[in-house]
Amino acid sequence: MSHLYFPEDSYITPPHLDGHVTPFAARFPSLFFAWKLFGVVRHDGRLASAGTYGGAEWSAGSYATLQLLERCGLRVYAEGLSNIDAVPGPCVFIGNHVSTLETFVLPCFIQPRKAVTFVVKQSLVGYPWFGPVLRSRNPIVVKRQSPREDFAEVMEQGCERLGRGMSVIVFPQGVRTTTFDPEQFNSMGIKLAKRAGVPVVPLALCTDAWKIGRLIKDYGGLDPSKPVRFAFGKPLSVEGNGKAEHAAVCDFIDRHWREWQPPKAALPSQ
Repeated sequence: MSHLYFPEDSYITPPHLDGHVTPFAARFPSLFFAWKLFGVVRHDGRLASAGTYGGAEWSAGSYATLQLLERCGLRVYAEGLSNIDAVPGPCVFIGNHVSTLETFVLPCFIQPRKAVTFVVKQSLVGYPWFGPVLRSRNPIVVKRQSPREDFAEVMEQGCERLGRGMSVIVFPQGVRTTTFDPEQFNSMGIKLAKRAGVPVVPLALCTDAWKIGRLIKDYGGLDPSKPVRFAFGKPLSVEGNGKAEHAAVCDFIDRHWREWQPPKAALPSQ
């Protein structure tokens, strides 16, 4: 198992790291991050292509990415990490999908505690260097051309991964969005957990500090003024048709999402 980077239930970027933000990174955070991240991804991609990339290396690369974000002035907050440990075996993590950041950073929180993989779109596994890294982690790849085919693929491959002890991260919204609408949140993750006979762990994310790119959607700039937040909920066993558990996951995400949004400025009085 990988080195446990976050042994406590929560994590907050230490204040002393503010002094590690160089003038260049403070003024050009997106450029500094892109330059440094390229080195991390290229290094990891070469290891993956050589067949020497395992869970420990994935966790280390993910942690290095988190540290890069902090060196650009971003503050990272995580809570409920002990809820990952509360499940003795594999589980299905069900979260809202906000940006590319969670794909890079979630492994350093989860992988040291339990082997995990993602449900990902096919285009991600085709990228140079990053593609070999993802492929080495046995992801469940969906094409996003036929919802029915994608569902069947997730059920079949998901049960196979869970059956051999590997947890699965599912983003039911499918696409990244900086809002949360429970009506657009399908129950695929709940159905997978029920079929495989494993618990679900709700996962609320607020990662819009990594913007959606204009030219390349998977890579946009950084906004250090926005905090990065992760919250893991208590495990849920899926009973009956799973509607109650689906509602509980949606409520967990919606509640945290609302708490994390900055207060709206008051309208000027007439």
